[in-house]
Amino acid sequence: MIIKNNSAVAVQLGASSSAAAGSPSRSAPIIKISYMVGLHEDLLTIKSRLCGESPNLEVIPIVGMGGIGKTTLAKCVYDDPLTVQRFDIRVWVTVSQEYNADVVLSALLASMEEFDKDRSEESKDRSKEEEELPGAKVHKILKGRRYLLVMDDIWSTHAWDDVRIILPDDGNGSRVMLTTRETDVAAYACRLSCPHKMRFMDEAQSWKLLQQKVFAHQDCPPELENIGKEIARSCKGLPLAIVVVAGLLSAVSTNVASWSEIARNVNSVTIGGGQFENILSLSYTHLHHYLRPCFLYMGMFPEDCEVRVSKLTKLWVAEGFLRRLNRSKTFEEEAEDFLEDLVKRNLVLVTKRKCDGRIKSCSLHDLMRDLCIRKAHEEKFLVNFSSGLSVKGRKNQRRVSFTPLGLPYLSELYGLTIRTILCFHGISVANMLEGFRLLRVLDAGDVYVRSLPDQLFDLFYLAYLAICYLGRIPTAISKLHNLETLSFCAKNNWMNFITSNSFCLPLEIWRMPRLRHLVFYGRLPNPEGITASSLENLQTPSIVSHTMCSERILRMIPNLKKLEIDCSDGEIFLNNLVHLRQLEDLKLRSSFGIVFNHKDIFIFLSLWES
Repeated sequence: MIIKNNSAVAVQLGASSSAAAGSPSRSAPIIKISYMVGLHEDLLTIKSRLCGESPNLEVIPIVGMGGIGKTTLAKCVYDDPLTVQRFDIRVWVTVSQEYNADVVLSALLASMEEFDKDRSEESKDRSKEEEELPGAKVHKILKGRRYLLVMDDIWSTHAWDDVRIILPDDGNGSRVMLTTRETDVAAYACRLSCPHKMRFMDEAQSWKLLQQKVFAHQDCPPELENIGKEIARSCKGLPLAIVVVAGLLSAVSTNVASWSEIARNVNSVTIGGGQFENILSLSYTHLHHYLRPCFLYMGMFPEDCEVRVSKLTKLWVAEGFLRRLNRSKTFEEEAEDFLEDLVKRNLVLVTKRKCDGRIKSCSLHDLMRDLCIRKAHEEKFLVNFSSGLSVKGRKNQRRVSFTPLGLPYLSELYGLTIRTILCFHGISVANMLEGFRLLRVLDAGDVYVRSLPDQLFDLFYLAYLAICYLGRIPTAISKLHNLETLSFCAKNNWMNFITSNSFCLPLEIWRMPRLRHLVFYGRLPNPEGITASSLENLQTPSIVSHTMCSERILRMIPNLKKLEIDCSDGEIFLNNLVHLRQLEDLKLRSSFGIVFNHKDIFIFLSLWES
């Protein structure tokens, strides 16, 4: 595992009560229960400790090597109906090596905001100086309630100490589950009882898991059974290795020749050191060439980062990774297909899905991320500064990912042909653009900037720009002729600015025909009265005024997929929406908020017209 910057943490959260029995936490990892092979005894043991008679707060550590199924087991227990019914609050937080106490405590508080409504009303009258610290607020929310806290992927005793001090012990049977690779951490957190140690799968369990992952509910062809058992045996009982190899087998022809080739390679790489890394490398080697850059790009994001697919697909499009294999699909739709392919190969994990089954967010397993970054460095595809690597000697480096750990290396980038910069954890290079005139992608949306630097408008090749800025956008924005995605907000709490006139786009935005996505909380300017090019590629335009729903204007944006109309101060003529033949998602906003939200717009329009 590569040691990374310890000043930030990516958090996966979920809180629920017995009133919402059966509903999974909104951010804990998604685990397919049908693939809980070999965990039945572990599940019974953990549930017995979780629901035991002891009224005291108990800690239940689950310890084992990476990829052995610790998180899978914890999530299975976490979502068990008995667990949901027993605990008033369930909270899941992924700690990881990039640990920071303030961030973890703030994240815990944010995950329990639904239980803090009364206290939040009291805090409105307080000044910032008088506000309670996040740890104190978490303690108050948990006080008197039976809670279950899961701390996934904890690496240090300090992380446990910082959280333990705020956890109340009210003698009501509250519990804490920890997952860790460090035996010392597990023993430290659970001094009065033994940690639960994960075991490797036996050969029968390994073969059963491989079969289920490759063939689902179908039987394995008899001619492949012996060689399949050999492949499963070569994975040495490590579940993640089995799952990864299963994804590889699912992508090749179902015949003896193809499986024999996999078996020969798996056998050779599982002898000696570096077994698991070589198994993962084998899966990467068998990727289609057009999928490799998409997978390597995942190494740009921080550890345990839950990547929004809506953002990821835009980045892939801007990078030029898409091939338009199917001309009937847009670049973004093809990008989602590529992602689904990576998920099916078990290289990328799904963390959330939308109600229609499409992926909403995704991530990488820690070990898979390590492989991804190593391969990316070897191929000079990117440098992720959270790995602590320098770019010296990398003259052909094209992409860099910044965290606070990478700031000392910033000077090394000048003079290189950097095309992509992604910034995380409060880092922004938006005001340091002099040496990066060839930039194609700039994501500096993780920190606010007071003004837009003049150098920004000289980035002629820029196709993707995300920056956290609120103010008047100069007309010089139209100089970015190649811009496809323009995002001015990375935060979710900007609704109070919607009615503000301080943030607006210039009319010149209509003279940027390559724009595909506009992401900002404000109105698209009305082009009436000006000579403007059509934004024929625009798919997501933010909010528009009801006055823009004329036939002339809608014909200028014919490929919109999403549309939100502010109709708070006038009538809207919905009949004109028939000119938006690609429209999938329509929202009508009034002064009271969203009053209409329809996903199948043409069914709605047909009903409207009839």
